[in-house]
Amino acid sequence: MIIGVPKEIKISENRVGLTEAGVRQLVKEGHSLLVEKDAGFGSGISNQTFEKAGARIIDTKAEVYAKADMIIKVKEPLPDEYELLKENLILYTYLHLAAEPKLTRVLCERKVKAIAYETIQLPDGSLPLLTPMSEVAGRMATQIGAFYLQKDHGGKGVLLGGVTGVKPSKVTIIGGGVVGTNAAKMAVGLGADVTILDVSLSRLEYLDDIFAGRVTTLYSNTSNIEQCVSESDLLIGGVLVTGHKAPTLVSKAMVASMSKGSVVVDVAVDQGGCIETCRPTSHQNPTYEVDGVIHYCVPNMPGVVARTSTYALTNTTMKYASMLAAMGVEEAVAKDKSLFKGLNVYAGSVCYEPVARDLGLEFKAYKI
Repeated sequence: MIIGVPKEIKISENRVGLTEAGVRQLVKEGHSLLVEKDAGFGSGISNQTFEKAGARIIDTKAEVYAKADMIIKVKEPLPDEYELLKENLILYTYLHLAAEPKLTRVLCERKVKAIAYETIQLPDGSLPLLTPMSEVAGRMATQIGAFYLQKDHGGKGVLLGGVTGVKPSKVTIIGGGVVGTNAAKMAVGLGADVTILDVSLSRLEYLDDIFAGRVTTLYSNTSNIEQCVSESDLLIGGVLVTGHKAPTLVSKAMVASMSKGSVVVDVAVDQGGCIETCRPTSHQNPTYEVDGVIHYCVPNMPGVVARTSTYALTNTTMKYASMLAAMGVEEAVAKDKSLFKGLNVYAGSVCYEPVARDLGLEFKAYKI
């Protein structure tokens, strides 16, 4: 199979769809790899490194798309790439279609075979291709929150961990999954007063166990969220419902109850956000204020720690990339039920029910 790896064009998106090790493995398996010129520069991977691994360097994005049977990338295609999509192209990337109605329609119109990293799901319910980026984003959320709490960056001028004789900052994390757990690890490490809210009691028990009393766990309901948000110096949204738009759990009124100079980081923004006042921003203009509260809502947070993120991502995407390249979509999803759950669009229809339901589009199940 001919596999294309284009350069990402989202603002400050420095990741690339494959590392040189991923390229080398796919070449060894008998496939041809086309990498757009300079696609790896943001992750510290040179054109020469890709060539040494067996790839051909292609000057233009259009040529990569035109020649490839499968495209492996990081972020969803942007409008400038829509015209490059062609019938029966296998698109293997993060899609987050529940927040992208226009892209979803384009994928259907062009009859692309679209497989979303974020909905590939193991039998235990875990999301192996989302996990590494959720780890990165969760850890970054605390780092970023601490940065914007500084007075010189618009915040109230508090240190997350406080110091001797001065109380630590209060950090509230909505969602105790991978994002929330990693955000909490960083916040606890910095000495903050951390509360995690989740609707799963078994998950809260797990968090109580691993943090050994160093965090407060609360059941996620309106009353608890309302109280915690009003007391927070830093609020982190880390809610995920697989394939769906994120539920809005924090209202504008709750945000207004926070003291001036507090910070909100909504990691769920790429799925629509779980905080009402959040809207997507970019790494170039990452923040805005609502009622004196700083909001950071960048959908591709891991893009600025690109080298770590790219290598972590390829570690998890390679298994399914190899299957898709060797067998094609139809045989691969028939063989692997986890990969089957990643199939979002096929033959002009949405075949992943949560996306169809959230966007009000017709759902047409793919028959194995």
